[in-house]
Amino acid sequence: MPILQEILVEQLKDLLHAEGQLVKALPKMARAANDPKLKEAFRKHLEETKNHVERLKQVFELLGEKAKGKPCRGMQGLVEEGQETIEEGREKPNFAADLALVVAAQKVEHYEIAGYGSVRTIAEQLDQKKVARLLAQTLAEEEKTDKLLTKLSSPLLEEASQPEEVEQV
Repeated sequence: MPILQEILVEQLKDLLHAEGQLVKALPKMARAANDPKLKEAFRKHLEETKNHVERLKQVFELLGEKAKGKPCRGMQGLVEEGQETIEEGREKPNFAADLALVVAAQKVEHYEIAGYGSVRTIAEQLDQKKVARLLAQTLAEEEKTDKLLTKLSSPLLEEASQPEEVEQV
């Protein structure tokens, strides 16, 4: 197998495992979110993530490879941070807990955007047009989710910038 294809397959295995971890983590994030729009964004992205797993399986098939993930330690760390964010959020005001969830989710999205952007570029270099198209589709969805999270954070940031009420004695 040419070295470039080997790199592509290794990175796809990493992404497959990463997406599998997210399928488990996103329902927890949705339950932890207080804002209904944020809850819905997490639920919607869970469905997209399940589609990303299926799309990756198609990519492996197109490449004549077995769809088998390899442990993605990067995503594992991000998911662990997300779990900490959920636990710490129980002690915070709702807007602050939700804002922290958005930050954790955007770290995940940026990790995925980097991964999908790279594998798409490698697929293009290998003249794997169908593979590149499928990867570009997922990349676009990850970018769209990142933009949505930024939009959802705006009212949370506004609330966070309000002066805290001081109790009168």
